[in-house]
Amino acid sequence: MPEGHTIHRLAEDHLERFAGGPVRVSSPQGKFAAGASLLDGRVLDGVDAHGKHLFLGFQGTGWIHIHLGLFGKVGFGATPAPPPTDTVRLRLVNEIHHVDLRGPTTCALITEPEKQAIHDRLGPDPLRGGDDPDKAWHRISRSRTTVAALLMDQKVIAGVGNVYRAEVLFRHGIDPYRAGKDLTRREWDAIWTDLAALMREGVRNNRIDTVRPEHTPEAMGRPPRVDDHGGEVYVYRRATMPCHICTTEIRTADLQARNLFWCPGCQTR
Repeated sequence: MPEGHTIHRLAEDHLERFAGGPVRVSSPQGKFAAGASLLDGRVLDGVDAHGKHLFLGFQGTGWIHIHLGLFGKVGFGATPAPPPTDTVRLRLVNEIHHVDLRGPTTCALITEPEKQAIHDRLGPDPLRGGDDPDKAWHRISRSRTTVAALLMDQKVIAGVGNVYRAEVLFRHGIDPYRAGKDLTRREWDAIWTDLAALMREGVRNNRIDTVRPEHTPEAMGRPPRVDDHGGEVYVYRRATMPCHICTTEIRTADLQARNLFWCPGCQTR
């Protein structure tokens, strides 16, 4: 499932390509046909992202709420667009660009109050400048749940997925099985600040890189990572490999149906 930086990147891409002018809206697959007919020809005048939720606003009509889930894909291209396949849930077209959405968990036309209700049930997002980390701290500091599980709970903090979860805990030397209530406020503030910086970099580069400059392949004289997820990481999907820092074997375990990765040598706090 795409992490929050991908959704914020998609918001920027839609804003750059489609905002401010009329957009042809269609649903070749037919599952969004009623919504598309209401929006076709209207001006896209706003985009928003919160965690893993993308919102496209249309003048005086409402918002398209998109959640990609595990299988959703977005593809941009130039106009004229090729004939769509019957897997395209939503197509937007203007004089220069087109974009196709396939296989999302959610693609629905919603009202402003319905959009606000989604924001209200989500935790703060490190990529939303006005979001308050105190809201997440209030829940984390009172919870006996592991910090690894709390970071993946979108009601606690929005946008963090498996990669950022594993990597930020490594970067701060925190045992993923530590209870939320045992974190200090200083540790939480450092985690939030680091997530915001790492995820902003992810938006810019459209990939996740979490290693510090002194731990890059060039700096350490090691081979670059070869993985279809791309990016340089410390522990994510490196089970049984030696830690870049202490050479301890990276471990993995199932935690709430997701693979957790950590270094028992470095993550002792």
